[in-house]
Amino acid sequence: MPNIKFSYLYRDGGNYKKYRFLIFANPTNFDLDYLTSLIQSKLIDGSWFYVNEWKLPDLHFDTWDNDLDHTFHEFENIVYTDEGPNTPLNLAEFVLAIEQTDWYTKIYSKR
Repeated sequence: MPNIKFSYLYRDGGNYKKYRFLIFANPTNFDLDYLTSLIQSKLIDGSWFYVNEWKLPDLHFDTWDNDLDHTFHEFENIVYTDEGPNTPLNLAEFVLAIEQTDWYTKIYSKR
C-alpha cells in the first residue's frame, strides 16, 4: 500500500501563506477514504484544525498581529503517494490524535 501525504497550511490575517506536507509510512494500510472522512468530520467549519491537537508542526509566522492573526491551520488535502516518508510521526498515532479531537465540546461547553 502506498504512503499517505497530508498537506496543510497556515494563512495569516494578511493572507500570507506557509505550506507544509507530511508523508507518513503506511505499513498498516490505512484506507484513504476513511482518513479523508475522519479528517473532514473533525475540521472546524469544514477547513481548520489546531496543529497541537493533531501533533503536527506549527506553521505560524515569526510575527503576530493580535487583530488579524489566528491560531488554527487549514487542511489542504490527503492523498496516496509513492514518495518516501518525511516525518518520524507514526500514522497510527496521528489518526488517534485526529479521532480524539473534540474542539466543538471544548468551545461550546464553556458558554
